[in-house]
Amino acid sequence: MPLFRPAWCALLLFALTTPSVRADDVCGGDQERRKATAEARANIAKVEKSGKQADLFLAYQDAAHDDCLAKELIDKARAGMTKVGIELAAKAEAKGRLYTSEPVALKAGETRRANEPASAFAWLEAAGAFTDANRVMLKAVQAKAEDLRLFETAWTVDDRRPGSYDATTAAIRPYVSPPAYRRELERVAAMNADRLMKAEELDAKGISGSAADVGLAAMKSLDKLRTASAWMQYVPGGDKPAKARAEQRGDAIMKRPDPLFTQGLAQRYFEFSGSPKAKELSAQIQKKGEESQRALEKSGESVKSSITQAGDAEQKKFDKKKSDLEKELGF
Repeated sequence: MPLFRPAWCALLLFALTTPSVRADDVCGGDQERRKATAEARANIAKVEKSGKQADLFLAYQDAAHDDCLAKELIDKARAGMTKVGIELAAKAEAKGRLYTSEPVALKAGETRRANEPASAFAWLEAAGAFTDANRVMLKAVQAKAEDLRLFETAWTVDDRRPGSYDATTAAIRPYVSPPAYRRELERVAAMNADRLMKAEELDAKGISGSAADVGLAAMKSLDKLRTASAWMQYVPGGDKPAKARAEQRGDAIMKRPDPLFTQGLAQRYFEFSGSPKAKELSAQIQKKGEESQRALEKSGESVKSSITQAGDAEQKKFDKKKSDLEKELGF
């Protein structure tokens, strides 16, 4: 037994001094954590010396999102990322680059590089400075108040933000912007809807005009009602006013003296409004179409019969003349 004691002691010492690695430790144990922390710290220091703010932001961002690093470095990286992100955003805002869909980092395979001309919103959003990001987004929306696509991006901005952890329920609560942010967007939506509804009134005057004018007037009117409806989705009460007016326009067209040629326009209004009149009118148009088709077919058959009868009569005349001539010539 004494012969094996030194070897046993060496194994025990190795077991006590070697860092333990849990099977569920994705970081690979304490030794790997220390190594990763040292590499990240060295990378940050190198980029800091370069003076390139955009590259420094990415270095901080990488470290801030790496749970395998030392907590002290992660905290430093998060603070640095916020600070540098706000500074980069201020420069972009001063140059008028408020919002673009381009991210702060561009990827080529596995390599990331800083996108220095990224917008102020992009830098603030990536830095987690959501209050300032909202301010810049509202500024961008106000500068392009009629841009529905930009507005929709602003409306759904919270959908892409990380929520907060609720220790009581162990649930992730979604991020929700302050009510003032949503109220300002509602104001912009209401303003656009009102503008379009007023412009539609001018277009709709052509509905009572000549047959040459009504088609163009109706198309312009309906286009504005549809766009107004899209804006009204973001205001209390929804798009009921746009739908109600569309039904009124359809009714006005049906009162024209030429409904046979314009009822198709009325049907488009009714379909957009969701009125049951759309289905009723569609059935009427189909019925009239079928009646017209039958009348056309009947007329065609009548003409064909007349042509056939005329052809038979001519053929008989020709045959008689031929017979008379043959007799006269002695054939």
